[in-house]
Amino acid sequence: MIVTRRGFLSASAAFAAAPFLRANAAPRVREADIVVIGAGAAGIAAARRILAANRKVIVVEAASQIGGRCITDSTSFDVPFDQGARWLYNPDTNPMIPLARSVGFDTAPVPFGPKMRIGRRNARAGEIEQFLAALARSNRAIDEAARGRLDTACATVLPKDLGDWASAIEFTLGAGFAGKDLKNLSAMDKSRAQDRSTAIAFRQGLGALVAKLGEQLPVALSTPAKRIEWSRRDVSVDTPAGKIMARAAIITVSTNVLTAGAIRFDPDIPKRILDAASKLSLGSYDHIMVQLAGNPLGLSQDDTLIEQSSSMHTALLLANIGGSSLCSIDVGGSFGRDLSAEGEQAMAAFAKEWIGKLFGSEVAAAVKKTSATRWNASPFVMGAMSAATPGGQLSRKALIDPIGCMYLAGEATHETLWGTVEGAWESGERAAEAALRRIGALPEVPADGPAQSSSRRRRMARPPSSPID
Repeated sequence: MIVTRRGFLSASAAFAAAPFLRANAAPRVREADIVVIGAGAAGIAAARRILAANRKVIVVEAASQIGGRCITDSTSFDVPFDQGARWLYNPDTNPMIPLARSVGFDTAPVPFGPKMRIGRRNARAGEIEQFLAALARSNRAIDEAARGRLDTACATVLPKDLGDWASAIEFTLGAGFAGKDLKNLSAMDKSRAQDRSTAIAFRQGLGALVAKLGEQLPVALSTPAKRIEWSRRDVSVDTPAGKIMARAAIITVSTNVLTAGAIRFDPDIPKRILDAASKLSLGSYDHIMVQLAGNPLGLSQDDTLIEQSSSMHTALLLANIGGSSLCSIDVGGSFGRDLSAEGEQAMAAFAKEWIGKLFGSEVAAAVKKTSATRWNASPFVMGAMSAATPGGQLSRKALIDPIGCMYLAGEATHETLWGTVEGAWESGERAAEAALRRIGALPEVPADGPAQSSSRRRRMARPPSSPID
């Protein structure tokens, strides 16, 4: 079936606006060429690509808003802030940057390289050089290990002479980069991550950008997929609003949601897919937002700061976000997961204690308002970004394979841009093109056709903007 763009937009607008549940109403059956599960970055990218091919798409999203792990909060403070992903990387090649500019979003480069605190003083230039040299040696050790035949844990290959920098290195490369401690992080996965040294921020918020890019799409919010019946020919999706029949499906839920069984598949999806997803479980990464009027920290706009810590009970500070008085204390890894489980009050208490330890009790007392994310407790996400466990890096390839007429997408399915919004976006476009080829809307790609680019490599770790989708 071929539909005109005008006819499709009219029908899709009616679909998005109509109430799904009515008293005593029979379940509704809707049809589409392709159904997309999830309205995060991957789902939005997929739906836009399907629309561009003049095919009918329906997007269902369990949450009450578009964005997935890209959500901008514009109400808690006087300025917007991103609850999840906050930056895009690689502006010269990132397809989302020109899209952002085309819809009027203001971009700004993020200062590169964290500042360092040693106790209550700033690190000296020589100490910063020592840290960066130790970080470079650690990265090289991980890269060398990744070239071996076995995929080992990053922690096991670090240099043994890191001295006082050991905990800061472990935080920067593990909990602060992937939301997992280095003992739980694959050396191959870490080594293959593409460069993330050049970051771009948005005054209006990255979550606001994803929502803007999806605002003209036929998205049904608060409509979780409960059951998916699939074959090689077609697929049907059961939701509280009724059934959706389609010729193909793109599933963008996180690996944790997939393995938790939140969606029932009939027949069951292959065990190898679930095993692969379990090896790409989500790390833990949360933002504790604090308002500090008058810049008592003495830092510049969007400066990042870490400490020479003696343990993994530490954090990363993003100061004066967008030139405001709002700062973010980011916690990740096993410590961040345990702290998040204690609740928002405990998270705020840690943030104040940590600020007091580094800047003094007077500065900690200046914190008047806080807010914290708890992504692990979000039922439709269940964590931050995917990160392969030792031995799990090859699982990313396994998730790219079609399952009947279903295709998985999301940052976990990108081999080199995992943990980024760009990776999620590219995966959505990749899955959409595969689904469009399946239904005959695009020509088949030759066997030696293009694959996901892996030419851009990571040289220097930047703290993440996680979580993402």
